[in-house]
Amino acid sequence: MAKMIVYKFGGASVKDSQAVKNLAEILRNRLRKNMIIVVSAMGKTTNALETILDLKFSGKDFSKNSTILKEFHVKICQDLFPKEHRIFPVLDNYFLALGKKLENPLTKDNYDEFYDSIIGYGELISSLIVMEYLCELGMIALWKDARDFIKTNSDFRFAKINWEKTRIQCQNQLKPVLESFPVVTQGFIGADDQGKPTTLGREGSDFTAAILATSLDAVSVTIWKDVPGVLNADPKKFENTVLFDELGYKEAAEMTYYGASVIHPKTIKPLANAKIPLFVKSFLNPESQGTKIYSQESQKSTPAFIIKENQLLLSFKVTDFTFIEEGHIHKVYEELKSLKLRVNMLQISAISISLVMDFQTFKLEKLLERLKPFFEIRYNEGLELLTILHPQQVEMDRYLDGFEVFLEQSTRNTVQIVRRKK
Repeated sequence: MAKMIVYKFGGASVKDSQAVKNLAEILRNRLRKNMIIVVSAMGKTTNALETILDLKFSGKDFSKNSTILKEFHVKICQDLFPKEHRIFPVLDNYFLALGKKLENPLTKDNYDEFYDSIIGYGELISSLIVMEYLCELGMIALWKDARDFIKTNSDFRFAKINWEKTRIQCQNQLKPVLESFPVVTQGFIGADDQGKPTTLGREGSDFTAAILATSLDAVSVTIWKDVPGVLNADPKKFENTVLFDELGYKEAAEMTYYGASVIHPKTIKPLANAKIPLFVKSFLNPESQGTKIYSQESQKSTPAFIIKENQLLLSFKVTDFTFIEEGHIHKVYEELKSLKLRVNMLQISAISISLVMDFQTFKLEKLLERLKPFFEIRYNEGLELLTILHPQQVEMDRYLDGFEVFLEQSTRNTVQIVRRKK
């Protein structure tokens, strides 16, 4: 019996009709039963849906944006399918349903739940187009709705997986089908116990691939990217990047923790626990080796550079001339936890706590409101956080030159700089 494998294709690999054709080419000699193909939303669809949500929240007209988004998908389908293909009425129905949902009221209080009810349309439509195109070429695959088997709590936008229920549903719903056909499904989305749509955190499709792999006892996961594999820096931001042929789970987890965008941070842990190797390969050069992430111990000394943009630096200063103590830290973290805010960097001095995190408007307002009675609060937005792993041979001055530096922190293996271009 063929062993289970999982392939994941991100937004760049389905960004237009040519990209979808390329995906089909990659699968032409690889597609088989006991294979799950996890697909992200096409191109910048998630960003476009977020813009629509922002416009709706501000009470502005978003109909033009909705039309542009629909036309983008229709154009891709026109390039891929004959005129009378069933994909077109199905596409119409999805956008009608999306329009209906967008008529519902959106407030600060229901924003996260509303977000999750809308944002998954990108993945649903994208995966359907991919499945239909494979079938059009004679590569029979079945489409499955991930919300039927990815089971989560009701922590909207950052839903936590119910591993036991997810495994049961995968074994019951997917396994019998996979014994005869490959399955195309969506990344990023799930559903809670009431059947309400949830999402796993931005860029969460990699995590979906890991969830399915562990729930179905797969032998490998392959993530197809627009880079040759895992590089020591983003080639769009750094020159002379180095490709890692292989990485240990620990090293890969460290890179994702600090924000390396090539793999979602939650992806590594379930794969490491189940000892399932992860391959990161290029959809532009599918025969190249890529990077293998698995249980190997060799320590990399090549420096890795990771930039997180749109960062917020918050400083909480005690107002009564006392020093920072455990109670102050606990208070701040209690509010961060209740608002589901993740800290990317922390620094504590005698009289203040400084935090760096992703910028989220509503949550910042709530955090300030809740902590104002206890602290004097200052913040800077529009910053970037540069993390350098294994910085021993790095000439630091070049990363400070031309930048205003707000915060700097270093350990033996890590340097972090919060900066903004002057």
